[in-house]
Amino acid sequence: LVGSEMCIRDSPRRTPGDIVTAQPLAGMRIIEGSAFVAAPSGGMALAQLGADVIRFDTIGGGIDHKRWPLTRDGVSIYWAGLNKGKRSVQVDLRSPEGKELLTALITEPDPDGGMFLTNFPASGWLDYDALRERRSDLIMLQVIGNHDGSTALDYTVNCAVGYPAVTGPVDLDGVVNHVMPGWDIACGQAAAVGLLAAERHRFRTGEGQFVKLALSDVALAAVAALGHVGEAQMNGAERERLGNELYGALGRDYVTADGRRVIAVAVSPNQWRALCGACDMVDEMAALAEETGLDLDRNEGDRFTLRDRIHPFVEAWCADRTLAQIAQRWDAAGVCWGPYQTFMQLVTDDDRCSTANPMFFDVEQPDIGTYLAPGSPLGFTQLGRRPPAPAPVLGQHTDEVFAEVLGLSDSELGRLHDAGVIAGPARVR
Repeated sequence: LVGSEMCIRDSPRRTPGDIVTAQPLAGMRIIEGSAFVAAPSGGMALAQLGADVIRFDTIGGGIDHKRWPLTRDGVSIYWAGLNKGKRSVQVDLRSPEGKELLTALITEPDPDGGMFLTNFPASGWLDYDALRERRSDLIMLQVIGNHDGSTALDYTVNCAVGYPAVTGPVDLDGVVNHVMPGWDIACGQAAAVGLLAAERHRFRTGEGQFVKLALSDVALAAVAALGHVGEAQMNGAERERLGNELYGALGRDYVTADGRRVIAVAVSPNQWRALCGACDMVDEMAALAEETGLDLDRNEGDRFTLRDRIHPFVEAWCADRTLAQIAQRWDAAGVCWGPYQTFMQLVTDDDRCSTANPMFFDVEQPDIGTYLAPGSPLGFTQLGRRPPAPAPVLGQHTDEVFAEVLGLSDSELGRLHDAGVIAGPARVR
């Protein structure tokens, strides 16, 4: 709890071995050829629900195998974070025999297999029609940049959909990029949903299909759903930059007596009443409503209109109290609020990011060590939560997968290793 003395090191220590739960996607097998964030995060979402997700990489690792953040020893925490619970194979993607092995893996005939998630170009040996000749009910989902096939990344998409132009201080002459690749994360979840929807269709009809998912379409769908497209069309005016103000309702940052910052949000009537009571401003707000004729109790837009009259009361109240005092009072009153925290403060001060939260476990990650890792955020009443598994070492499951799925013998595997077509982990861990 923010403001309390609890921190991550005081939380109950739980490891994945402490809990054994059912796996809702157990038996489903998905082959993943991917890089960056969107496709790997989609595969991870499915792996965390029990699917057997087999990721293939070129020998030595792809372009994201050493992406920052890194440990002091140069191991990618990023790669480990996006590949939890998967199996890993290393294959020479340029050799004809390597391409044949992966084609066989993607199109293997198991009824629960035949699902391929990728953001690689769907051409040549990865062309859907070519793969479909080997398995007619193949499901393939390809993440692309733009709907026309042109290249895009989260940051090139975000700059175009309007948010950087309304983010940042009111008097800023420029734009502010968001450091969190939110569209990539949303795209990954859409990819997971798309694969499950296609698998449901195949279960009912026997038909496979090729699904294209454009990163920019994920962003555009969200921007339109949140009203920004309609607002621009119908009102014919640009959205103004508001700094840290919540557009259309009451919400902003306030400074505490000990130099921290908090945000309080009053969107619903209950949230507004809780804030007024906790900050001892019930009478003042009633007088403000009577003076202006606006309905602060029931209309969030009216609170936004009068925000410059409301904020000084909350500012003064927060300025006289420490973060711990505010937390105690606002939590008791049911105020919707949150502290501004650094990553380090999140880890050390907030029990939501600790093993006190049933989503988190202490996981032993090869080459990195033991640290906090989340499982799926979904909590099922009948299934519980599946603890996270560590990300594989690159090529950790090469022999296991090709023997289990394709039935290759030890002598065949040995020959492929000798020929440089496949590779296992760099060293035994």
